[in-house]
Amino acid sequence: MDIWKSKVLPKIKLVFVKSAGKKAAAAAELVKSFDESKEGINGEFQEKKADLLPKVVEIYESAPAPLKLLIKERSKVSGIKKNSAAITKFFEELAKIEFPGAKQVSDGISKVGPVLLSGPIFSTFEKVSTLLPVAAEEATATKEAPAATEEAAAVEEKKEEAAAAAAEKKEEAEQKKEETTTPAPAAAETAPPADAAAAAAEPTAEAAPAAEAAPEAEAAAAPAAAEAEPAKAEEETPKA
Repeated sequence: MDIWKSKVLPKIKLVFVKSAGKKAAAAAELVKSFDESKEGINGEFQEKKADLLPKVVEIYESAPAPLKLLIKERSKVSGIKKNSAAITKFFEELAKIEFPGAKQVSDGISKVGPVLLSGPIFSTFEKVSTLLPVAAEEATATKEAPAATEEAAAVEEKKEEAAAAAAEKKEEAEQKKEETTTPAPAAAETAPPADAAAAAAEPTAEAAPAAEAAPEAEAAAAPAAAEAEPAKAEEETPKA
């Protein structure tokens, strides 16, 4: 027992430490190589997106639920250790369809394991998530939202124009109605009333017979005046 503790166990620990150190160094090289090739990986991904989409969705659908959540969220490095077997298989499947960068990551996983390659793994998961149906629907909804807003604004504008036109027509109809019901202007007011015209005509009618009778009266009075003058003259002559 003392030999185990004093000689065997320390040697085993030393082997693991050396092994861990070698893995860490190898992992660092793999991460550096992946980062340097990111630009080429991104360009290749953009070119092959349309062809990759149905294949990636099929691989994703066959993955276990915890791995699906990790692919979408990509927030916990501890999730890589918990799902190391599923991640290893997932990258093997991606490498088969020639997903950009997947072969490089898959080879690295086989050498140092997935835990030390969290950066390349999450970078690949991010590209995978853009091809999933939910992400595609969200992108479509984002594009359609401004169009829907513009359409709603156009509909609202048409409603306002229709309401304004209806109000204008209503106002015109009311004006026409007022014009038809308003009495004719003051021609009737300026004309003298019928009673006044009759009253004005009556004195003229009465004056006409009077004017006609005046010469007759004068003619009748003239002989009488002539007869009266000799009689007066006789009275004024003195008796002898």
